[in-house]
Amino acid sequence: MSTETDTKVHAELRENFGKGFARRLRATGQIPAVIYGHGTDPVHVALPGHQVALLIRKANVVLELDVNGTEQLTLVKDVQKDPVHQIIEHIDLLVVKKGEKVQVDVPIVVLGEPFAGTIANLDNATVALEVEATHIPENIEVDVEGLEDGTHITAGDLKLPKGASLVADAELLIVAISVPAATLAAEDEIAEADAEVAAEQSEESAEAAEEAAE
Repeated sequence: MSTETDTKVHAELRENFGKGFARRLRATGQIPAVIYGHGTDPVHVALPGHQVALLIRKANVVLELDVNGTEQLTLVKDVQKDPVHQIIEHIDLLVVKKGEKVQVDVPIVVLGEPFAGTIANLDNATVALEVEATHIPENIEVDVEGLEDGTHITAGDLKLPKGASLVADAELLIVAISVPAATLAAEDEIAEADAEVAAEQSEESAEAAEEAAE
């Protein structure tokens, strides 16, 4: 029995197309998909819905397909979902080979807590990398522990796994540490109130000095 971590998937060839057939296919618990790449003609297949739905919760998953007895490595490149019900309607699969490098968008995960009173703003949730098709990292970690206001972490600052190279612009902003706007606004209000109190006290002192002089 296949498990969530088992990427071996049995795919059935399909010769019927169209929205009506795809709808009937999904009603039987299968997902229509197309395999393309490496100069080959597109191959239309049906995938087991439940197993594949579990697998694609992980970004850039590589499926080991069994297509009528022929093994084929494929990278999930695009997942089309119903915008309302989030039902998987179609999947695009790119043919890959072991040792081949591919370009993928890898999710960013922020770890740690920045300096007290600041927050870590994730400006880009993914970063484009070139990696081996069978060694795609699940995510790239960014440690913000203790970082102070004004600190910027760019794509060029990221620690990449062995064999991975940066495709994105090295200056691409990934995380920015800042003081929340609400906190700044509150500090401004306090400063203004303190200034008003100081001005009032100064006026009172001046008036008292004038009275004493009289």
